[in-house]
Amino acid sequence: MAKALFYTVMAVFLAGSIWWATWVWSSLDGELSTDGNIALTLGIVLSIVVGVGLMWLLFHSARRGYDDQVEYELPGNKDA
Repeated sequence: MAKALFYTVMAVFLAGSIWWATWVWSSLDGELSTDGNIALTLGIVLSIVVGVGLMWLLFHSARRGYDDQVEYELPGNKDA
């Protein structure tokens, strides 16, 4: 039940933010050219791809143990 409530609230927030962004965008008087739309779309898509890729690397590194602490002695350092 808690999961369904959480997902419902998140969906409402997402829908509200999309509605607000659309309202703000349409209330502006300026026009965006075709080249501007292409640049905006590519910027958004590439930003999402980079973010997803970096998060994947973070989880991959943590799961494989690459982030574990490494302990070793330096050669010639004898503490007796």
